Amino acid sequence: MNPEVDPYFTDGCGRCPLGGTPACKVHLWPEELRQLRRIVLSTGLTEALKWGVPTYTFQGKNVAIVSAFKEYCALSFFKGVLLEDAHQILQKPGENTQSARLIRFTDTRQLVEMEPILKAYLFEAMEVEKAGLKVEFKKVSAFSIPEEFQQKLQEHPDLKAAFEALTPGRQRGYLLHFSQPKQAKTREARVEKCIPKILDGKGMQE
Repeated sequence: MNPEVDPYFTDGCGRCPLGGTPACKVHLWPEELRQLRRIVLSTGLTEALKWGVPTYTFQGKNVAIVSAFKEYCALSFFKGVLLEDAHQILQKPGENTQSARLIRFTDTRQLVEMEPILKAYLFEAMEVEKAGLKVEFKKVSAFSIPEEFQQKLQEHPDLKAAFEALTPGRQRGYLLHFSQPKQAKTREARVEKCIPKILDGKGMQE
């Protein structure tokens, strides 16, 4: 175990005002998170704290994340889409997720009973990294640019240059974020809020 990761299991990721309070989501699943951590570490993966959550790596490559949500806790795989998923238990975190897949848990018994299966999935994820397999992401050009953002790009050449300088993953993240709201007013507000980050060369979660 990595001592730097310990605070997550008592105080959460710290990315919202609930961090370090009794209302933090980690307090909804204390035993489930403890068991998940034990199972993942038993495979020999390296534990680190990234993005405020326990992240597990193999030969320096991100493999899995353990995290808590309001309705469940989860074991997430960065390249879950490449796993065979023999037991059909992997789910997409979001409708537009291309690579990551997760397994949701709501009680300790369910988790412990699945331990052999979880280990098998983790070992398979390690083999994916050994083989150097990569996820084929949709090109940024396959995503539509919301009118509200397109207008800003046309009005501000510096914003256009900064956006085009972002990595494809960061660009996709912004385009999906801007496209989700049904109301133009909400889309415009999202664009305005994110402009400073884009100009700083940062992704949405940075």
